Amino acid sequence: MSNFKKYFEPCKIGKMELPNRIIMAPMGTGYSEPDGRFTKRHIDYFTKRARGGAGLIITGLTKIEKDLEYCPRMKLPFADSDVMIASMHDLTTAVHDYGGKIALQLTAGLGRQADVIGAATPIISASEIPAFGDPSITCRSITAEEVKHLVESFANAAERAKMGGFDMVEIHGHTGFLVDQFMSDVWNKRTDEYGGDLDNRMRFTIEFVKAVREKVGPDFPISFRLAVEHGIPGGRSIEESKEIARRIEAAGADAIHADAGCYETLDLIFPTSYMGDACLAWAAKEIKKAVNIPVIAVGNMTPEAGEKILEAGEADFIAFGRQLIADPDLPVKMNKGKAEEIRPCIRCNEMCIGNAFSHLPISCSVNTVTGRESYYELKKAETPKKVLVIGGGPAGMEAARVARLKGHKVTLMEKTGILGGQLNAAGAPEFKKELRGLISWFDTQMGKTGVEVLLNEEVTIEKVKETNPDAVVLAAGAVPVMPDIPGIDGENVIGVIDCHINSDSIKGDNIVIAGGGLSGCDTALDMAESGKQVTIIEMLPELALEMNVVSRVSLLGKLAAAGVNMVPGHMIKEFRADGVLAADGEGNDQVFPADSVIMAMGMESDNALADKLK
Repeated sequence: MSNFKKYFEPCKIGKMELPNRIIMAPMGTGYSEPDGRFTKRHIDYFTKRARGGAGLIITGLTKIEKDLEYCPRMKLPFADSDVMIASMHDLTTAVHDYGGKIALQLTAGLGRQADVIGAATPIISASEIPAFGDPSITCRSITAEEVKHLVESFANAAERAKMGGFDMVEIHGHTGFLVDQFMSDVWNKRTDEYGGDLDNRMRFTIEFVKAVREKVGPDFPISFRLAVEHGIPGGRSIEESKEIARRIEAAGADAIHADAGCYETLDLIFPTSYMGDACLAWAAKEIKKAVNIPVIAVGNMTPEAGEKILEAGEADFIAFGRQLIADPDLPVKMNKGKAEEIRPCIRCNEMCIGNAFSHLPISCSVNTVTGRESYYELKKAETPKKVLVIGGGPAGMEAARVARLKGHKVTLMEKTGILGGQLNAAGAPEFKKELRGLISWFDTQMGKTGVEVLLNEEVTIEKVKETNPDAVVLAAGAVPVMPDIPGIDGENVIGVIDCHINSDSIKGDNIVIAGGGLSGCDTALDMAESGKQVTIIEMLPELALEMNVVSRVSLLGKLAAAGVNMVPGHMIKEFRADGVLAADGEGNDQVFPADSVIMAMGMESDNALADKLK
């Protein structure tokens, strides 16, 4: 039986009836044609989520025009021409065939936050203010005449969405983008009728919401995504957001999608693992007090957290973004009481947000099928084989799971007594608990799919010959890099994996982390939050450079708040019983005292068996 009863009560946005209160939050995909049309890749991606039972799917950003702002490499869909209606219709028909509902999210553009490198037009904004990507560039303040053009473009785009079969439009007033810039006095410095007090700063928004309502008629739902707080000095307050929400409701909106952040606070826009569950639920709770229309909550949601929010009446709908990328079947599994089968999003932001920021099509670190639903369609093998998988980490378990689903007989051998590999260490900090959830999901899948799992089995060539498989998948993982540094084998030097598996190995309260990559920084944060004095020494000029920009911003902020001493640009010369000797870029030596030193200088593939297997 499902424990998520509130999600599956009858519900509406405007006059649109929905089967449940689960919404797929909007996120750009990078799947569009160069001219902005939707593609088969969109259809495969969104219909997979419709089949999975999401009550409503909201697409990512769709531009209403390209005259004032155009950035080709962002690969956004467009609703600026009747030519686009046909591809809209292909998408919506496919979603409707699976019983789904789908909304088109419309945006006037990024404004000051536009891509200064790839932009084909000058950077625009509500005012002449510095561009986010390059403060030496002053944005062009759009004219009142151009505001009218945008109002008309919003209305026409919404009409095309309706003609194309969409069930709702959502207007993007979030993220510090152009609409948000008009509403916020931190960016809007205009002195005409579109700037000054809140009445004037809201004028553009109210005009286009009313224009959209007039164009689509009284029964077609309109949602508005609102940044309830920006998280920057001078940014919007909650009380002002409540007043904004009331005015948007009065102008004709049927729902408010309550969010937060701008590009200065990226981790509010794309919450990271360091921010915890339902970290933006407060935004929906506050807006719910101000309006009579439904409010959508979003931000690191879990099924359990969302149920509590709905029960408390703090929101009417729960939006899942990355979680529905990781597992499109989340709603069905929730409804059938199979929560243990939900593949967790690990909130890494790598293949989704990271790809989007790199102008690549999005995918998923835990669901490789994302965006390749046709290409990776699982089919039963014509000739089942006997497959041996060596290694019980995430790569080995995924290989075993997929091979078994294809009908092969699969045996997985793991040399330790537990599955999960390095995820067991990486998931030890509480802020990385999603990794522990992924281990549990894989463990469940091994049993449900019928993979034979043999623990405490160290595989040798003789063992492979004895097993006599048709195919071998080597997923032996990685081993620590051990550079030739004096004292590296000292008693006070502990490997980054070992320190999480055996916390008793850490002695004293003064800790030095040797290596400032992701694993070193995560370990430093975990140690600092437990009360230890922590220093990170890194050879490169900055820490955690391999991370995507959003997660890195969040992690570095957390390290600073926890009081971690970050020392980049230093080469470690010697490990000593009382600390670490390191030199800066000019060769100046410094000793960093330490009771324990944690080695986090990277990993390299364990290829001991590879050549022998070949």
